[in-house]
Amino acid sequence: MNDILDTDLLPMREIVRLTGVNPVTLRAWERRYGLVNPIRTEGGHRLYTRSDLQTIQDILLWSGRGMAVGKIGELLAKSRRQEPEQAGDELLQWREAFERASAAYDLDALDRLYGQAYSLYPLLTLLEDILLPLWRSLLTLNAFGARSQWLFLDAFLRARVLMRLQMSRPSEACVLLSDATGNLQEFELLATGLLLSDDGIQVQTLSPGAPLEELPLLCQAIQPAALVLLAHVALAGEGLKRLERLQLAIDCPLAVTGEAAPDISSALRDVPLADLGNNPASARQRLRALVQGKLQL
Repeated sequence: MNDILDTDLLPMREIVRLTGVNPVTLRAWERRYGLVNPIRTEGGHRLYTRSDLQTIQDILLWSGRGMAVGKIGELLAKSRRQEPEQAGDELLQWREAFERASAAYDLDALDRLYGQAYSLYPLLTLLEDILLPLWRSLLTLNAFGARSQWLFLDAFLRARVLMRLQMSRPSEACVLLSDATGNLQEFELLATGLLLSDDGIQVQTLSPGAPLEELPLLCQAIQPAALVLLAHVALAGEGLKRLERLQLAIDCPLAVTGEAAPDISSALRDVPLADLGNNPASARQRLRALVQGKLQL
């Protein structure tokens, strides 16, 4: 699999094999939505770059979670504008190093890389620009062996991030973090929890798929300073009504973070709901203000 991914240009048949997306859909994403722009040979055959492959995998990730293809285009364009200049070389090299170690199922190499990267980069850069992009890429790869590689890397990352969360010092405020849409993976929740934590806030993440209707039971028992929901895909209809009922059933402030946070807060503008946004640094600051009673809902 690594030999294929090291190739500069991939024909359509390899893209189909790696991702499972059929040629008709690939052409639609190209012609109708302009999401991928393969190179054409003199004979009219399409050749895809590694960047095209990553775009296709991103589309698979978000469409699998219920996001409309048009909305995915906006999301990808936004993420490209915000990508650090060094991501094209230095951070990419780190992602490739982690990819090689996970492809070799080399736990010691992963551990060394993680320690080195952790000492060199802020936590936000390590998670958002190195580890999460690789984790998401492997999650949507359909090639033989990709699932085992993703499971190996996922187990390693969940263990390391959970350890960091558990090592945090007792804080003045405990915040619960849960999945708002029922389609997130545990590592995404753990990573978000770690990014939201600081010396004054200890984030406790709930397992993916925790029923929204039962969260009031947990809030009553744990008495958190706030309940935060992670949502990357917008809700509608019954999904929004469930959040409205949840807000009425808990005694602590309710907040939402993630890609869909602005859409959800806009749809529930009459409900006391804190929009923490999707920028981890500002989300942590807004969460701190929320638990201190300084954020107006």
